[in-house]
Amino acid sequence: MASLLALSVLITGCQQPVQPVSSTDSPHDDSLDEYVAPPEVLTLIYGRAPVTLNPHLATGFQDFEVARIIYEPLASYGPDGELIPVLAAEIPSLDNGGVSEDGLSITWKLKETLRWSDGEALTAEDVAFTYKFIANPTVAAVTAQYYQDIESVEATDDHTVKITFKQPTASWQMPFTGLNGLILPEHLFKDFNSRKAREAPANFQPVGTGPYRYLTEANGRLLFVPNELYRQPVGGFKRIEILGNVPPYVAARDVLRDGTADFAHNIQLESAALVDLVQTGEAGGLVLTFGSQVERIMLNFADPDQETEAKERASKEFPHPILQDVRVRQAIDYGIDRQAIVDQLYGDLGIPTSQLLMAPTPAEDELIDFNHDVEKAKELLEEAGWVDSDDDGIRDRNDQPLQLLFQTSIGTIRQATQSLVQEQLAAIGIDILIERVRTEDFFSADPEQTNSINHFYADMQEYAIGNDIPDPTIYMGWWTCDNIAALANNWQKPNNARYCNAEYDKLWNTARQERDADKRNELFRQMDQMLADDVAVLPIVHRALSNAVSYRITGYNFTPWDASTWDIANWRPVESVENNADMPSEEANSKDIDIIDSQDVEQSSEESEPDNESEDQAP
Repeated sequence: MASLLALSVLITGCQQPVQPVSSTDSPHDDSLDEYVAPPEVLTLIYGRAPVTLNPHLATGFQDFEVARIIYEPLASYGPDGELIPVLAAEIPSLDNGGVSEDGLSITWKLKETLRWSDGEALTAEDVAFTYKFIANPTVAAVTAQYYQDIESVEATDDHTVKITFKQPTASWQMPFTGLNGLILPEHLFKDFNSRKAREAPANFQPVGTGPYRYLTEANGRLLFVPNELYRQPVGGFKRIEILGNVPPYVAARDVLRDGTADFAHNIQLESAALVDLVQTGEAGGLVLTFGSQVERIMLNFADPDQETEAKERASKEFPHPILQDVRVRQAIDYGIDRQAIVDQLYGDLGIPTSQLLMAPTPAEDELIDFNHDVEKAKELLEEAGWVDSDDDGIRDRNDQPLQLLFQTSIGTIRQATQSLVQEQLAAIGIDILIERVRTEDFFSADPEQTNSINHFYADMQEYAIGNDIPDPTIYMGWWTCDNIAALANNWQKPNNARYCNAEYDKLWNTARQERDADKRNELFRQMDQMLADDVAVLPIVHRALSNAVSYRITGYNFTPWDASTWDIANWRPVESVENNADMPSEEANSKDIDIIDSQDVEQSSEESEPDNESEDQAP
């Protein structure tokens, strides 16, 4: 990516149809016949089409991205990780009485005169209902894990919400903030707080409090218009158009070179193709945001080929016959050349790492090292009894070849990574079989979809994810014994590797109650190190969120801790900025690549350290 760096770099399920809203259902006068000039249309493209516009039922990051245009949380996290009030009048604290001394409760004050886009008032009862919806097990909300420590949510008056926790908690900021905290209108969902949740018309015809409101679907695009009931003026676009199922190269080309779209979410292309588009493109540039996303290879601690009496595969009842041996896991770790993967595939879009917890910044003097050492890997396999008895290049033991099935979702970089890992592990005598899974199946939350990451009917699998809020409590809890994905929980829990370590669980349970920030940070650091020592997971690349953005728009401010659309109210055409004496046109038309690095994120005094997906990220 040397040529890319030569540009001035600044370090800074099945889709259901969305039906039109009729004029009798809306207080607004909407007409598709009204001509909207191209400069007044903002076009956003995604690798996958939204499946639902209800963020608590989302199947992937594209659902959150689009839902975030409509729905809002009580507060969200800016690029520096600090909480910013959104629907809330202020951030709770000990000083203003919002945070209780005993750590058992939090009180939020809402802004007054908030209204849903259909004219109904938003009150504290909507917040309380949102909790009931999320916490209802029959709803199976994907955000439920962020609310599991709550005892109750009470609307004490129209503009006050009190959250009571089951025990003193240091992570009081998690509920109703950021991407997982979007508030739903009770009047549209109260009849669907059940197994019928996915049948609610509002899942596809949403009503929110955000700067834009849903209009209709036309010609395969979702259309949005400014919400006239929004609490402040909205930027200079009269229409937003969302287009999904666009391949990464086409998405990048449309924004960077052809100028036929304004934004493409998280472009993941091999460096050579990306360099070509950046060099030849005149219409847009890349904004790289380094947050918490880590591309990792998961190792299965359970045997995917054995079944229980209940026909459950990859059950913790049957340890993996090969990968239960830590020496084999260590050999795989030594055998993978992370630097080569980044150099050949990612370029500026990735940094090699063995660190699972990347943001906020871990202590720089205690980073977890990675080493590519072929001879050490061979020694470990020899110690474990794996030898090449017939000189065919593949090690064996007791007439069993050292052969592992490696699965991941279909995607350019993913397939190239599989091939590199296959080649690298062949050098130490491991035969890697490659399986490529449709993205929709791989990241599916459907219990019947056996190709999903939570079923994990393979030996190794690759995807990217990280903590999606600065507090990493939930994220680090994914490796606890209670969170093992299994038939008993419909494979909805996140520990798909089936890793279980009582000492790790003890550290996590201590951390979730520790209110001293420094002590919590140390506990999370120990947990990260323990996972590395056990080779419970193989982090390989600290991956940037790589958004392609047109030079004709400005006002965006991407954060690692929310959807890219979190501040879409501020996006506007550059032309409107050029007419503003306070904003020089040179800045508006800058063709630099912005890199927002979470290494620079300051940590909130109330928080410790820092989870859903583009077409190639885990939800």
